[in-house]
Amino acid sequence: MKINILTENIAGGKFLAQHGLSYLIEIDDEMILFDTGHTDVFLKNAAVLGFNVQRDVNTVVLSHGHWDHGDGLQFLNNKILYTHPATFEKRYRKSDGAPVGLWQNKTEIEQNFKLIESDSPVQLTENLWYLGEIPRLNTFESKTTDFAFGNGEDDFIYDDSALVAINNDKLTVISGCAHSGICNICEYAKKVTGVDKIDTVIGGFHLKDQGEQTQKTLEYFKENQIKNLLPSHCTSMPAKTFFQKSFDFPEVKTGMCFEF
Repeated sequence: MKINILTENIAGGKFLAQHGLSYLIEIDDEMILFDTGHTDVFLKNAAVLGFNVQRDVNTVVLSHGHWDHGDGLQFLNNKILYTHPATFEKRYRKSDGAPVGLWQNKTEIEQNFKLIESDSPVQLTENLWYLGEIPRLNTFESKTTDFAFGNGEDDFIYDDSALVAINNDKLTVISGCAHSGICNICEYAKKVTGVDKIDTVIGGFHLKDQGEQTQKTLEYFKENQIKNLLPSHCTSMPAKTFFQKSFDFPEVKTGMCFEF
């Protein structure tokens, strides 16, 4: 399996960067696009890597309905798109009222994609699953939110999902933003696949500081003997620095390719 970093907050070499996330996953002789960032940067970086996403990819997975993960959908068409039924809710940042949802609404998406909404897990290939809605079972994740719906009610982003791959009888967990909690995601990945050993966790962890949630997350990673830790996107520098004390990992940048 290979994970190609098409969009990330940090640029690698000759590649572009922006606040957002998009990974091109090569697995089981298929290419799956996970998120798109919010512009056509993912297409431009893919071209430098030798990929034509519109031609090479048939399946797109959207981790959740935030602009920095899904507004790049406007540059694609005629794909199968998997996402949660709540992805297209209108949502806003509490602090300033700024909209943080998707630029395109559900009707517009349905005009350009075969939309498959699921809050249950979906097996995409022989060894890759979309997890659907993540059960939030532990005591330290997803307890507060910076987001609200238009009516002012708290938006805990229940559409937040992830991917999990089985590789050599171990799991690779691939997160978009982990609003549902990266540890909750990992535990559900185990349940869905029936595989208990996690080898790699990559993606956004939605950790902003070195507080209790970050500390308990590190404890979880150590208890589960994670081999490869690759925090990116919405994982703050203080959180990355905290993890770096126990794990040796590179800064995830656009243009990188991780092979497992």
